[in-house]
Amino acid sequence: MLLDQFLVCGLGGLGQHCVAALKEFEISVIAIDKKLPGDWEIPHLQDFLDNLLIGDCRQIDVLQQAKIQQCRAAIIVTSSEQVNAETALAVRKLNPKTRLVVRSSKKNLNELLSEHLGNFIAFEPTQLPASAFVLAALGTETLGLFNLEGQWLQVVKRTLSPTDSWCNNRLLYELNTHKRRLLYHTSGTASSSKVFNEWEPNAPFLPGDTIVYLEVIKPTSTDSKKLVKKTWYNPWHLLTRLKHLNWLTVKQQVAKFLRKPNEHRFKQIGIVCGVIVGFLLLLGTVLYRLTYPQISLVDAFLTSTMLLLGGFGDLFGGFNFKLPVPFWLRLISLGMTITGTILVGVFYSFLTERLLAARFQLNKRRPPIPQKDHVVVVGLGRMGQGIAEILQEFNQSLVGITLNTDFDMTVLPKMPLITGSLKGSLSKANLQTAKSVVVVTDDEMLNLEVSLMAYDVNPKSNLVIRTTGLGLSDNLAELLPNAQVLCVYAVVAEAFAGAAFGENIINLFRVYHKTILVTEYQIEAGDTLNGLLLSEVAYGYGVVPILYQKGTEMAKLMPSEDISLAVSDRMVVLATSDGLQRIEQGASRTASKNWQVHIAKALTEEAQFEGANVIVRISGCNLNTARNLMRNLPKTLHFPLYKHQAQRLVIELSKAQVIASLLPTNSL
Repeated sequence: MLLDQFLVCGLGGLGQHCVAALKEFEISVIAIDKKLPGDWEIPHLQDFLDNLLIGDCRQIDVLQQAKIQQCRAAIIVTSSEQVNAETALAVRKLNPKTRLVVRSSKKNLNELLSEHLGNFIAFEPTQLPASAFVLAALGTETLGLFNLEGQWLQVVKRTLSPTDSWCNNRLLYELNTHKRRLLYHTSGTASSSKVFNEWEPNAPFLPGDTIVYLEVIKPTSTDSKKLVKKTWYNPWHLLTRLKHLNWLTVKQQVAKFLRKPNEHRFKQIGIVCGVIVGFLLLLGTVLYRLTYPQISLVDAFLTSTMLLLGGFGDLFGGFNFKLPVPFWLRLISLGMTITGTILVGVFYSFLTERLLAARFQLNKRRPPIPQKDHVVVVGLGRMGQGIAEILQEFNQSLVGITLNTDFDMTVLPKMPLITGSLKGSLSKANLQTAKSVVVVTDDEMLNLEVSLMAYDVNPKSNLVIRTTGLGLSDNLAELLPNAQVLCVYAVVAEAFAGAAFGENIINLFRVYHKTILVTEYQIEAGDTLNGLLLSEVAYGYGVVPILYQKGTEMAKLMPSEDISLAVSDRMVVLATSDGLQRIEQGASRTASKNWQVHIAKALTEEAQFEGANVIVRISGCNLNTARNLMRNLPKTLHFPLYKHQAQRLVIELSKAQVIASLLPTNSL
């Protein structure tokens, strides 16, 4: 039987943060490392561990000492990917049920291990939070961007101005639709909420309010380009084009093609040479076939081919011809041989040039350094390259700075690149007019130095800094209050910890300095979520359900809160580590379920019937209770509800022409 015991292999920076994240779930944690860490990044971390073993986590006897047979999950996060893979194999050999959460950047190997080992998931710490750095660098209202079931969803932070169409015009609950969910609401100068759904549904939007919401957006697609390409192959469209074809249009198209820029010159010459060769082959074949009807069409074609390949001497090398050849035909044959020799030479020269360009990278010049409103990425390791790639997808102008003398110059060829000394590189990057500076080298002290230099040059720029230790993160946040300091290991550790409980962490983003995990659940028998309404999941555990799928049916984004979860259902939620902890422990906030609904009267008999259905749908009570209640009005529904749930019941009853009001349970 697997207990709530978890194993962490490797106590580097990431491993220590994983231990801290796991202990928030109040579980037993055992750790293995080759040697005792000389520097504990998290104070008193040893007190969090139930056992600390010094040894090689790949060894069978060490894993047995760690009681791997009783471990629910093993988080393997040493600095060596080879050690991580070997440890995963050893763990699976000893325990076929333990959940494996591995630090690895080998995508293909990860897929193979997942297939063969089962119950396996791998993350790359430097790539997982790249989108969080990008969104911080862009400085836009978008805080998160991820894909679910082929649909793009974005998390938006928005401060309402007096001219905003929502101000004094709508109530908060009206923002929730089948394409949008309100996550946070802050009114005026009030402090930012740190928990989902802590907002009053019936409150109006006012100037100065700040809201954070999730919405479905249309992805950027190339459908229009595909349509244009398909149109060319449409037979009716092709016939129309041929109908309007004449010498003038052909001449214009040829002139337009020849005026194309130099990068198309090779294609132009190739097409011209191909046209000439085709014409000469056709001409030679026709002439020899007409002059000598007794030879076959194939022989005439092969004779023309031989002449184009320089075979004039082979064909006319002697004076005793079996067939008399007219003088004019010999002149044409000689011209074909000369032309063919020239064309073959041209072809060989261009082929050689292309091969040399591919071999020695006779490179295209990188774009120039942007002058303003650009992002400066300092440090082009794995994380820096991932950030740069995403920024390019956003069509954001940027410049990369690397201090690594061994940097592969073929990486990101379309990005402006600066190399050399730190001061010289920063002086060339136009920091004074930069939109953002993202500092993500592997050296924390270098990140600190670069950040301070960048701040001195342009204190108004959006400064995003990578750290791996909490101490430096906290101190930098105080020193540079306007900077966004992201502790990579602290952010990623929450994803590792969540994955250790068997949940699939799809993505993550940051809101109000908290990590929000996009987490997938499969409802199983005995699950704490089984049988609950989505409203009870949302308000009881402090999460936001954003996708629901029943069996093999089509998944629903922004599902109704009235859906009841059952075994084999699939659900995706937005959750903090606190929310995941509550779900894991089955500790819903039942104390918050302290509201009831008082029903005064139903305006019609139909309203009485429909009101009972609404009560059953939203509260989850049985139908007989609801029918009896509606037949004996006025009466209070003695069924405790969460405040949002009760307020929505009042709103839906009013739509059914039933007058109802909200009552706290302590008022009865």
